[in-house]
Amino acid sequence: MENEPAQPAQITNRQIAEVLSNIADMIAGQNGNVYRIQAYRNAARGILDLQEPAASIIERGETLQLPGLGERLRGRITELIKVGSMTINNGFYMDTLPQGVRVLMTIEHIGPYTAIRLHEELGIDSIEKLWMAANQHEIRKLPGFGVRSEARLKAAAEQLLPKSQLANHIRPLGAA
Repeated sequence: MENEPAQPAQITNRQIAEVLSNIADMIAGQNGNVYRIQAYRNAARGILDLQEPAASIIERGETLQLPGLGERLRGRITELIKVGSMTINNGFYMDTLPQGVRVLMTIEHIGPYTAIRLHEELGIDSIEKLWMAANQHEIRKLPGFGVRSEARLKAAAEQLLPKSQLANHIRPLGAA
């Protein structure tokens, strides 16, 4: 007897809402359009308020009827339900971020939120400044950072800096 292929699990309304909320957070992390952020948050709430799974509505060929839901976002939600992923990269613009933030995002362990915080709160805009701030124990003073995360960022920066550049910053105790 042959086994029937298993039906893929249907995405839940809660999962859809989490994806939408995470996208809203990413847009906010890039200091994006407040109306766009609000649209994603409203869509997440609307999905949670549905009386039936959004996936069932889409499978029947019906349109999601959520207040204030635009065509583009409706299409992205449908894509998420049908394909299991959502194309959003064309909505994020790296060039809207300051150059220093973009530089920091090239370093291992640093995403947009961390890069923006380091840039705005400590003025870090280069790999060298990240290494120096970690070496001077400045990063651990920020809320949400500690000794381990500071050490991890320092090690990641060291991997990218030439050894000669690091040697110029290391001075014996008592040296000016």
